[in-house]
Amino acid sequence: MYIARKSVLIYPFPKDPRNLFCRVLFFYYICNMKVEFADSFWKSLKRLSKQQTWWYKTYEFFRRDLPYFLENIWFFRKELYAFRSWDYSFNLDLFRRSLEKTVDTIEHHGHEVEESRMKKVEKIKRTIQLIKNVRSDEYVRNAEKELGKIKNSDWLWTDREDTDEERIHNKKVFERARELEISEWKELWLIVHGQDMKEFSKIYNSKTDEEKQDEGVWNDWFDGSGMKSWWD
Repeated sequence: MYIARKSVLIYPFPKDPRNLFCRVLFFYYICNMKVEFADSFWKSLKRLSKQQTWWYKTYEFFRRDLPYFLENIWFFRKELYAFRSWDYSFNLDLFRRSLEKTVDTIEHHGHEVEESRMKKVEKIKRTIQLIKNVRSDEYVRNAEKELGKIKNSDWLWTDREDTDEERIHNKKVFERARELEISEWKELWLIVHGQDMKEFSKIYNSKTDEEKQDEGVWNDWFDGSGMKSWWD
């Protein structure tokens, strides 16, 4: 049987008689084979059915859900106590705290191969540190370490105006602090967003079939970023 579409003939079987013969035997075997289900299949169906009953859900609640709930309450106790809905910084605190638990699980209890797993751990720890930097807001102090301390910082008590030299220096310190703040904020969300898979596709497609089988192609490119990959 031929199916015509846009002047293109779609042939359902290979034109090579040897391939055609093999496929005919295969279809004959499929059509005449006796289909049996292993006992494990029926056991799985029974287990799934049981898990939908009210009494099993009640058991699961007291056996797992409630203990996890209480554990989470304790783990997030400081962040929950301090949380307020009117400022983004409290959202960051919850995010940071959750990452601390995630990175501990991946680092010490993860099953993934070490090469890619430890890259994730490094990026998650960097994310945690960046959030801490945002919350501590010590960018001016970090800028002072690079350029020197702010001049005439006690002007409120001395009632002395900045000199031109002090004013220029202080401006540089504040501008540098702002640069650090913007840079780390961008870095934070670039890590969360992760790498562009289109870049990897280009690299992968440029490899030979033999090179594509090498796990190093992925490991050399992957840097551990991308929140969607932070699981184990």
